[in-house]
Amino acid sequence: MDSFEMNKILGAVLGTCLFLVALNIAAGAKFAPGKMAKPGYEIAVPEHPGEVPKSAPEPAVEPIGPLLAKADIARGEDAAKKCGACHTFTKGGAKLVGPNLWGLIGRPKASAPDYNYSAALKSKGGMWTVDDLNIFLANPKGMVPGTAMTFSGVPRASERADLIAYLNTQSDSPAPLPRASLAPGVLAAQ
Repeated sequence: MDSFEMNKILGAVLGTCLFLVALNIAAGAKFAPGKMAKPGYEIAVPEHPGEVPKSAPEPAVEPIGPLLAKADIARGEDAAKKCGACHTFTKGGAKLVGPNLWGLIGRPKASAPDYNYSAALKSKGGMWTVDDLNIFLANPKGMVPGTAMTFSGVPRASERADLIAYLNTQSDSPAPLPRASLAPGVLAAQ
């Protein structure tokens, strides 16, 4: 190989290196992050040791009563399919990841037999009411911090109303729905 061929090869390598350096400089200028006004990120630190930082208040859950008047049990049954991965709805149904939900409305919280509830739900106490279910289904971890239920909730209030109406039918004796939820024609007839 003569010196002319060697010069062409070295020139090509040098030209490629110079092109890559120029490309790197141009990309750095185009995509460089902006300067921060204050370096770092602000972290909420309690002023007193052991104090929990205050977060924004949870948005209020829409009252379920008026929506139950328009609730559709068939749509509720469809909505319950997303719950079917963890729960059963039949009388005497087996527990899955979660407890059986037969007869849920009106029964004590954390009371399904042979199911190990989280300590957070056991400490909640009381009966499952329509209003409690509405709040719980909207945000389970918001109502019962520390619950073992990983479901993030049902954000749409109308879907929750359909689901609650369906759950109410899954019982030997369905609970009467709140009077405020009855349609105006039904109220006048009583």
